[in-house]
Amino acid sequence: MNRNHEVRRFARLCHSKTGLAIPVTFLILFVSTLIIVSFTYYFAVERIRARSQSLKVSMARENMISLDSDVSSVLWQSSSSRTLDFDDCAGQLNIQPSANLLTINVKDNNSIAASVFNSTVGWVVYELPYSETADTGLFLKGDSRGIVNQSGNSMTQLYIQEGAVHTEIVLRYRPTISYVTAGTQDNKTINNIRIYVVNLDPSQTIALMGMIPLRITCESIEDTVTTYDVSYQPTALLVTANSADSNGQISVPISSTSYGAIINVELVLCKIQVDRRVN
Repeated sequence: MNRNHEVRRFARLCHSKTGLAIPVTFLILFVSTLIIVSFTYYFAVERIRARSQSLKVSMARENMISLDSDVSSVLWQSSSSRTLDFDDCAGQLNIQPSANLLTINVKDNNSIAASVFNSTVGWVVYELPYSETADTGLFLKGDSRGIVNQSGNSMTQLYIQEGAVHTEIVLRYRPTISYVTAGTQDNKTINNIRIYVVNLDPSQTIALMGMIPLRITCESIEDTVTTYDVSYQPTALLVTANSADSNGQISVPISSTSYGAIINVELVLCKIQVDRRVN
């Protein structure tokens, strides 16, 4: 009798809405909880990954700043060298000595029109790991001008750009210029113009990931002077520098007498070698 009563109660429970609602409710709660946990886990992992990538980007910046500092410390000091351990920042270091064609031209408003330099000067590019906060277009040092006065300006151009595949940190060096008058010769005012160029052409071609031991050496300093002896009165000499994505010009004032002017254009070339250190 009792058994038949329990069977009838179970049958009524199975056919009642309340009886069906209980397991369905638990199923909905379980699925909802699972979805919330999954999304929370996903966003937590993404946040950790983003922080990790941001840290690697910051490390890459600091390494490129250190590399520039070491290059700057050996500039104009023939045979001097420094060493640097470039840390693993999850990206790829590319040293490209045959890249970045630089041309430097001079002209006045009369007869002077010449090319004083036409060669690749190289650059260093670090391909960053994926990052949404890479600050594309930001200059870490220097600015976009292709040539600047030596006084108060840096030769370094260190900036972040969007590359073909990855965001990149680029290190390159632009020409700087100085000028001064130096008395007279043959009744003509002497104008000395000096153009400084850093050339990474002697460097080793490198495309490596991981920690990379580097040696930075000032290989040589070359000096070339071109003299323009004119019998008219030029007022300025326009110096134009063009390279990959960086162009500029400077108008250098020229002093003269009624007899004319002597303009000495001196190109000072500092060759820097950056290569992988083997010991």
